[in-house]
Amino acid sequence: MTPGHLHILCGKIASGKSTLAGNLFRQPATVLISEDTWLAELFGPEMSTIRDYVRVSARLRAVMEPHVIGLLEGGVSVVLDFPANTPATRVWMRRVSENSGSDHTLHYLNVSNEICKERLRARNASGGHPFSVSDEQFEAVTKYFVPPGPDEGFNVLER
Repeated sequence: MTPGHLHILCGKIASGKSTLAGNLFRQPATVLISEDTWLAELFGPEMSTIRDYVRVSARLRAVMEPHVIGLLEGGVSVVLDFPANTPATRVWMRRVSENSGSDHTLHYLNVSNEICKERLRARNASGGHPFSVSDEQFEAVTKYFVPPGPDEGFNVLER
């Protein structure tokens, strides 16, 4: 059986990762796994700091890894709506791709901080997202953002 394709998303908060994920999900035999949805349902009340997010997202990745590998091995493509925003998180995603034998695309949404903040404010005002993020929180998280580099070995599609 031909493995599915792994779609990986890299971009700052409110850069359009979830919107792109929803579009990619429309492809046949494709599932969408959204970190925000799972974290909100499983750990919402436990998440008030960046440190909390790092702790619970690591737990989620640990449980999701064999599940995502199994889907890919079974021929199902996966849109992994988890932020691939640091080399460390991308190592995990690369391992999922390699261990499943699947091809991957790392979709890099190269969007300015100003545009992301505009979108973030609109998203917060709409109330349609499980997490509200302030400008200060955006800045605190964004300082850890590292664009993908050629030495990481990903098939990057910059948008």
